Amino acid sequence: MSTSLPLVFDAPKRGRPPRHLADLTDDELKSAVIALGLPGFRANQLARHYYGRLDADAARMTDLPAAVRPQVAEELFPRLMTPVRHLDCDGGTTRKTLWRLHDGTLLESVLMRYPDRATLCISSQAGCGMACPFCATGQGGLDRNLSTAEIVDQVRAAAAAMRDGDVAGGPGRLSNVVFMGMGEPLANYKRVVAAVRRITSPAPGGLGISQRSVTVSTVGLAPAIRKLADEGLSVTLAVSLHTPDDELRDTLVPVNNRWSVQEVLDAARYYADKTGRRVSIEYALIRDVNDQPWRADLLGKKLHRALGPLVHVNLIPLNPTPGSEWDASPKPAQDEFVRRVIAQGVSCTVRDTRGQEIAAACGQLAAEER
Repeated sequence: MSTSLPLVFDAPKRGRPPRHLADLTDDELKSAVIALGLPGFRANQLARHYYGRLDADAARMTDLPAAVRPQVAEELFPRLMTPVRHLDCDGGTTRKTLWRLHDGTLLESVLMRYPDRATLCISSQAGCGMACPFCATGQGGLDRNLSTAEIVDQVRAAAAAMRDGDVAGGPGRLSNVVFMGMGEPLANYKRVVAAVRRITSPAPGGLGISQRSVTVSTVGLAPAIRKLADEGLSVTLAVSLHTPDDELRDTLVPVNNRWSVQEVLDAARYYADKTGRRVSIEYALIRDVNDQPWRADLLGKKLHRALGPLVHVNLIPLNPTPGSEWDASPKPAQDEFVRRVIAQGVSCTVRDTRGQEIAAACGQLAAEER
């Protein structure tokens, strides 16, 4: 088994994102501030504006001398993302945003407000190189990796939208972040881990969201799962399994040709043991493809054997993309699938689906814009 990620997962080179405050560690930010001819204490001041006040506009930072604000804006607060459009549904409680990056690259994020929480689904890459045939993003291919700041700024923008009452329900707080948007997070490993640390560090060093409220999803890059387990983080790992057998998974999730179902589950067990966190198994239920009763039985048996009580199955009714041959399973098949997995001693629930009328499946909005 390989101990490093294959080069095929490297993103094509496009325009390199400009350096931003959110790319920098505390020490790097202090050095950058001093290089601008400013005293070191300004680093803490700038971090408080960005992470604490959720403000990325240096022109509004009136505690900075007016003469230095343009230079600070250019060097530490370049505009990373411009909203192309917002689409709302579910009474305004679900908001999908299409962003255009500095080089014209498109990405998506989805903010979902529930009675007890507000969750942001973010992208870690523009596009995706995993080529899963039922996924709109996977079919569009990989444009490039996102920078740490491009990942973090999706969260800052959503946190500001919640605070300012831009989402139905009035002012509130962003509580959860899931790396389930465009891209394979563990194929952009270094930047994703850096972004997680920024998202979860307390202000002024970060956005202060609990690590336990952050979920990192993967299609199953087994060595990277083990590496993540050793980072000392308490984030939830979500594995997009989609079928318990290698024969079908080789087709549905092509990376399975590199790391088998068993290798992925072994890595997931290592993660659960190291972190004490329950692993979430994502399973998109596709009509007449992976929804057979025997697959539900096999899934339950394999998960119970590999992870015991440290696993939960998150069954996802497929959100079909226009022109796709794939369709969601009928509700009776879905209910029977849930029943059979639970009968094997594994907890299983159906994910609440949102935003179908606004092309909420990853990659749909970007594909339409292109």
